[in-house]
Amino acid sequence: MVHRITERLGGLAFGGDYNPEQWDRHVWQEDDLLMREARVNLVTVGVFSWALLEPEEGSYDFDWLDAHLDRLHAAGVAVDLATPTASPPPWFTLAHPEALTVTADGIRLTHGSRDTYCLAAPAYRRAATRIAGALAERYGDHPAVCMWHVHNEYATVCHCDRAAAAFRVWLRHKYRTLDALNEAWGTAFWSQRYGSWEQILPPRATQWHHNPGHTLDWRRFFSDETLAAYREQRDAIRAHSDRPVTTNLMVPAYQVLDLWKFGREVDFVGIDHYPAAPGVDAAADIAFGGDRARSFGAGKPWLLIEQGTNTVYTSDGTLGKEPGDILRHTVGHIARGSEGALFFQWRQSKAGAELWHSAIVPHAGPDTRIFREASATGSAVARLGELAGSTVRARAAVLHDADVWWALDTRGLPRTGSDHHDSLRRAHRALWNAGVTTDFAHSADDLARYPVVLAPSLYLLSDASAAALRQYVAQGGTLLVECFAGAVDEHHHARLGGYPVAPLREALGIRVEEYRPLAAAQALELSDGTRGTHWSEVLRLEGATPVASWTSGMLAGQAAVTRHQFGKGSAWYLSTRLEEDAYAALLGQVLAAAGVGPEIADAPPGVEAVRRHADDGRSWLFLLNHSDTDQRLPVTGHDLLTDEPVGHHGLTLPARGAAVLRQG
Repeated sequence: MVHRITERLGGLAFGGDYNPEQWDRHVWQEDDLLMREARVNLVTVGVFSWALLEPEEGSYDFDWLDAHLDRLHAAGVAVDLATPTASPPPWFTLAHPEALTVTADGIRLTHGSRDTYCLAAPAYRRAATRIAGALAERYGDHPAVCMWHVHNEYATVCHCDRAAAAFRVWLRHKYRTLDALNEAWGTAFWSQRYGSWEQILPPRATQWHHNPGHTLDWRRFFSDETLAAYREQRDAIRAHSDRPVTTNLMVPAYQVLDLWKFGREVDFVGIDHYPAAPGVDAAADIAFGGDRARSFGAGKPWLLIEQGTNTVYTSDGTLGKEPGDILRHTVGHIARGSEGALFFQWRQSKAGAELWHSAIVPHAGPDTRIFREASATGSAVARLGELAGSTVRARAAVLHDADVWWALDTRGLPRTGSDHHDSLRRAHRALWNAGVTTDFAHSADDLARYPVVLAPSLYLLSDASAAALRQYVAQGGTLLVECFAGAVDEHHHARLGGYPVAPLREALGIRVEEYRPLAAAQALELSDGTRGTHWSEVLRLEGATPVASWTSGMLAGQAAVTRHQFGKGSAWYLSTRLEEDAYAALLGQVLAAAGVGPEIADAPPGVEAVRRHADDGRSWLFLLNHSDTDQRLPVTGHDLLTDEPVGHHGLTLPARGAAVLRQG
């Protein structure tokens, strides 16, 4: 339904969070002029305004919001109207202290920040649904409002007694009987058998390891509880408004959420994205975030709801972006399916917890590099309106499952450092480096449209998913599975008789008899000259052919990398972690065997190429130069950013520049 927004806007969205309540009339007048200059056509309003909208419980003050929505509409700026429920006002927490967050250590947090609430607290849910419904009743048909934005960056996890009670309700619905729950959780171990539902608590702080089945179900529960809270607000809005409803999801692992489930419930996927590293790593991170967002929405166009003009969050602190990054990062998101780009926020706050968060209009005002680059980016986005509604077609997929993430995020595994999202990033980055456009997919999906599927982190695997992967290979797909795969089922029970689970094992043509984790500094040589790190396994070949073998130690002569022709397809298995160059070389073999190549053959290093397609046969080739030198490309078309034709002599893409070529 994001197309309804672009139709209303007459093109792609550009703008960001707007908080006029932080400013006075003089600033509002300047905002009207500057938004026109920057080509802003959509702003998010009200996301942290609960205390102003409802100054006392059940008593609303909408006059100030009426005035701003009318003003924005008169200026030609549409509104993404947010529900303010991520930041309950002081009166709420004083009236309902039981709705404050309790940590796993049993500490009840106090009011003073955003996100200090329990999603399972009935008082919070009632108040959140009430304010959402009141806003929709008043503004559901307001001409300024073109979409709704529920909450902000779900969700705070709470371990309080109300969350415990809701958890027990969820467990009763799932298992029906305590015998079934005890079997699923393996409570015969450590004398953990439950004799009544009331004995079950959230996985709070305890002496040593939690029960892994318990913690896995707790995360599933909290994801479902969050989704239920979203649905309540969404449905309260839909009772009064026909405008699309979404929420801004954070990626990759900020939220304990099954984003596949959220993707089915929102009218379109919206995400916030802030790179975790500068330079070319930021570009790869943007591709990772954009490909995930598109995938959670089943390939449909999505919307970037937040990014920073000058914000790169790293372990060393917040770094600034380089000249040209605002445009290139924005175009990078649009290349991957976004129907525009919004920022947090329009004007940099002069006070409050995020006063140093970057914005389109910085503290120094509009006579700045940041505002000039943001305005130039707004003009560029305005020139891309013709591609609204077009889609991205991927030739490869990376398997991604919230259950795997949560299962790996437990203590007691054979080796620490098995991070699901790190593995996903590594596989996606290798495909990105190879110039291959990638989707993310769930192991239970129909994968037939992808010539290549990578499973870099498949620790937990259900019987149904294993059977689906077996069928994918048998019908002609090419599958690369990496180590420690299919080791446990959906209850976090170890697979018996060898790993991975049998249907997948048949496709791979191997059986893993033993896991042998490697020390942090340890690396073992392989017969092809590469080195394995982190992990090794004892493999028994059951039809597979060795691609590379170990050369020393107890594994000497045994297979480390295998390939198996199965049915019409082939399945590869990697029993260790290869260093970056070696991993890229192996992936090159897999891609070549499947006949998958980059969007542009022999593209210069540092040049990213992605294509969006329209149903009428037109396509748009996005070219992003992440290098510091101009690059010559043998391409033709019409560059929408410069409004210039590109003939048979090709295109010179400036250093750190971008082009969008209409072709076909």
